[in-house]
This record gives sequence, structure tokens and C-alpha cells, in this order.
Amino acid sequence: MDDSLLSLPLKKSFLQRWLPHPWTTVTLMLLWLALQNSLSNGNLLIALLLGLALPIYTSHFWPHRQSVRNPVLVFGLIVIVMWDIVVANVQVAGLILFKNSSQLRSRWVSVPLELESSEALTALAAIVSLTPGTISSDFSNDNRFLLVHCLDLEDADSLIHSIKNRYEKRLKRILE
Repeated sequence: MDDSLLSLPLKKSFLQRWLPHPWTTVTLMLLWLALQNSLSNGNLLIALLLGLALPIYTSHFWPHRQSVRNPVLVFGLIVIVMWDIVVANVQVAGLILFKNSSQLRSRWVSVPLELESSEALTALAAIVSLTPGTISSDFSNDNRFLLVHCLDLEDADSLIHSIKNRYEKRLKRILE
């Protein structure tokens, strides 16, 4: 196939131009309404405008739509991440309240990855960073490793196993 044909822009339908990412539109609208804590007409209008304008404005950053292969698994992942955030908050609070900072075992861990899509890699980095006590710092040049800093870690292998089985495996089934 001629490579010059690959660079030609494809004609988008009316719906694809005005709703380039429908789930993003819905999510932005719901987030705006939740943050405002009001269902007034003005807030509904602003939510609609933000929900339509932001995906249109940023659509050129996303040349290819990422499809979710199994939407049901998304809800399971959300529940797991929320649970892990709650548990990690309690653990970090315990570390702060009852452990001397000199007793903390802060470590950098390099987590090997099987994910390939940039969306899945970004989601994994965000999930790791959302969990208190860990933060994702960087990907290797080939995106095969994620560098994670841990506030207090006894066993690096258990952290790697946890990230791979709780998050990466699910993200792979959802996005790849």
C-alpha cells in the first residue's frame, strides 16, 4: 500500500466531528454536575458546553479512537482501584502516625510491562499514582518498564506481582 495514502485525513461524519469521544463528553458532564452539586439549568448548560467543547478541542491529540473491548470489566477495575485507594490511605495514615521516618523503607522499583497501547500505559501510570504510598515516575524508553517509587516497601516482588495482576492484566483485557 502506498504510504502517502496513510497520511491523508479521513472524512469524518457529522456525529464524529461533534462527538469525537462520546464517553468523554458524558464523563465531563457528570463530573461538572457532581462538582457543582446542583442540577440548575445554568449548570446543565455549562456541563453540556464543556462536555461538547473539550473533546472537540482536544480531538486532534487523539487521532485514533481507543475502543474498550470489554466495558463490563471497567466497572470491576474501578471498584478494585477505589478499594485499593481506601486501604492504602489507611496504611499511609498508619505509617505517618506510628512510624518514625527513619524506619520507612522507601524504594524505587522497576515494574516490567506487557501493555503496548499508550492509553493502557497512561491508565496504569495514573492508577499507580492514585494509590497513596506509590507514585509512577517514568517509563523506560521502550515502554517495557514503569519506574515506581514506594513510601514503605518490604518486598519488591510482591508489589510487582500486585501491579501486574490487579491492574495490568485487567487493563490489557479492557484496552488491548
